[in-house]
Amino acid sequence: MAILHPANSTAMRTLRLRRSTARGDPVRPALAPLLDAHRTAFPNADTGELRRGYAVAERMHRGQLRNSGAPYITHPLAVAMILAGMGLDTTTLVAALLHDTVEDTPYTIGEVRADFGEDVAVLVDGVTKLDGERWGDRAEAETFRKIVLAAAADLRVLVIKLADRLHNLRTLRHYPAHKRARYATASHELLVPFAERLGIHVLKREMDDLAFAASDPAAHDATGRAVRTALRQAGPVFGPAMALVRASLAGHGVEAEVRLRPSHLYAVHQASGGDLAGLRPGEAARLLVLVDGTDRDCYIALGAVHAALHPVPGRVRDHIALPKDNLYQSLHTRVISPAGDPFEAIVRSRAMHPVAEYGIVAHIRAACDGAATADAVAGRRDLVWLSRLLAWQSDAPSADFLAGLRADLAAGNVAVFTPDGEIVPLPAGATALDFAYALAPETGHRSIGAVINGRLAPLSAEVRSGNVVEILTDPGAVPSADWLDFAATVPTRVHIQRAVARRDAEEAADAGRRRLVRALAGRRVDLLAAEARGDSLAVARDLGFTEIDEMYGALASGSVSLDDLLNRFARA
Repeated sequence: MAILHPANSTAMRTLRLRRSTARGDPVRPALAPLLDAHRTAFPNADTGELRRGYAVAERMHRGQLRNSGAPYITHPLAVAMILAGMGLDTTTLVAALLHDTVEDTPYTIGEVRADFGEDVAVLVDGVTKLDGERWGDRAEAETFRKIVLAAAADLRVLVIKLADRLHNLRTLRHYPAHKRARYATASHELLVPFAERLGIHVLKREMDDLAFAASDPAAHDATGRAVRTALRQAGPVFGPAMALVRASLAGHGVEAEVRLRPSHLYAVHQASGGDLAGLRPGEAARLLVLVDGTDRDCYIALGAVHAALHPVPGRVRDHIALPKDNLYQSLHTRVISPAGDPFEAIVRSRAMHPVAEYGIVAHIRAACDGAATADAVAGRRDLVWLSRLLAWQSDAPSADFLAGLRADLAAGNVAVFTPDGEIVPLPAGATALDFAYALAPETGHRSIGAVINGRLAPLSAEVRSGNVVEILTDPGAVPSADWLDFAATVPTRVHIQRAVARRDAEEAADAGRRRLVRALAGRRVDLLAAEARGDSLAVARDLGFTEIDEMYGALASGSVSLDDLLNRFARA
């Protein structure tokens, strides 16, 4: 039997926590809803870890208050409830309960690891903000960089962060107006796009509307009034249309549920451009057809919808044959109601519906956490955007990283094909050069032109969904700084800037070395011999340079004087 030394406070605390759980402590009323929600998704779940996690979080946050005046523990508990409602596993819920302890209390990540294991510690560490006093102006950018890197190891880090932001948005009314607006803008620029990229639309829609309400309360209220008025008039528009669709589906032998789905306020605001006068029911809601069957049945259902209601030409979007980056699958079409009102109809199978609503969370649940691991990032097409982000983030300074992250997340997507039929997702507005770099950095570096749909095109040509693009390369080609004028994506710009900077550094080092060779020759000193003896490296290190080429480049730029170098070599 092991004996715990009294000085080992972490081990003693862990033992006390486990003993309290083993004694069957009564469930605190505040915790009961979380346990019930977790049992709904996992009927056989052992709730002991959740009880222990809550006990630690409640004790560590005791005495701390939210801006609303509520005990701080209400926040991590609410975050865990959001995640439990989506069916996340025990490890994720425990991490949600503890997610602010390391940042806001004396509890350390080492103690999290000792008390709850490595998996919980990784998640808690991933969402913990960096110390603003230590990092200064770089804190926000480096915190997001840290979250991205942690998400590459476990996507649940991002899911917890999104739930955290959602609850903060729900309680934003307790902050001053200027802070509400700033927080809402940051949410729209960074967190909402992350929810979109992960396909978690249940979070995205609510975050959208809450951030909209905080950033532009007047527009939010006006949109809400217009939508409510439009929905009160929806009966004459959608009632007959839904009856016709149901009859047509039955006639085509397709079993499906037909329901009305109101659009969220921010989507209506964006689509209307703020012009809400006379908002029609078809602009405030859509028709959702949930098919009990296969992909083939979805296409039959689409035909049934078109047989019942007049389709608008050119407005069918097939996201079943060509899913979105986040694996969203549905058929979208625009039709005209019997009363002459246009609206959107969406057709998907019941198997597609969880992914359409919960995105990566549905995959995490189905794979028992396997979908959350780093191995999945490289292979899943819905996570190509994360792979691209990881590829350029390490070389971007803090300010450039945050700006680049905003731009990368804000961009829409087009699907471009290689001649072999491989799909390459790119942001809207991307060029053939961006396509080349998306294939591989070396392909981008060596590119000299493109063939788009069989026709020669410059690298600056914009590519569009469905284009088949082939990149022409030359082994002797090198990136040009002029390419930055039409490089549309952040990864492309980073790769070009890195290559140009490396080439400029090499040229500067070569110029500085030639100048030093000539000057030393006048003093009968052979630089090649000095390099072989290590004298050059010693001088470079003495000046604070890691490599001798950095010293030569500094000589070329004038940041190191020639006389100083000559004197140092004379003493070497």
